[in-house]
Amino acid sequence: MSDLPDYNIIHADAELLVVEKPTRMLSQPGVGADKKDSLITRLNLVYPTARIVHRLDWETSGLMVIALNAASHRALSIQFQERQTQKTYIAVVHGHLAAEHGSVDAPLAADWNDKPRQMVSPQGRPSLTHWRRLGFEGHNSRVELKPITGRSHQLRVHMLHLGHPMLGDGLYAPPAVLAAAPRLLLHAAELGFTHPTRGEKMLHTSEVPF
Repeated sequence: MSDLPDYNIIHADAELLVVEKPTRMLSQPGVGADKKDSLITRLNLVYPTARIVHRLDWETSGLMVIALNAASHRALSIQFQERQTQKTYIAVVHGHLAAEHGSVDAPLAADWNDKPRQMVSPQGRPSLTHWRRLGFEGHNSRVELKPITGRSHQLRVHMLHLGHPMLGDGLYAPPAVLAAAPRLLLHAAELGFTHPTRGEKMLHTSEVPF
């Protein structure tokens, strides 16, 4: 294993785990020897039946729910597919958002000329994000983001579409905005779902590390 910072389990029962993923850790293994280490790889050393339900980007930190058996994996996956989960992210973006809140309804597609980047495209998949400005921090804005859809890089591209790239974003930020933070300032701070066997509404929160 590498010297990456480790995960933190904040809830565990017979059906699932709720885990805080650190920044710069893959959710699951990628292609190539340098991409074998991941959150699920590490979890499987302790929980051999653990299975990924959803993913966070490599640089995004925060909450993930992990299934511990096939039945819970199916039940939780359906909740994500049918948008029955509650997801809240906190980010710091460049510039001052003029409005206090708003929505970005802009379809997203893969940028095949510059993978793995995504882009706003009329031919893309419908993508919707609600946002709320939390305050100003110098020349930047702290913002709460609620993705209604779950497209790849959705929050990062939607903020860029508004003209406010995220600090520390190595894919989408211009050099000065990339250099303004030591990591991508995007954190999955709240995750809500229904427990797959108990039917109980669960809501977990994670302290924002920036």
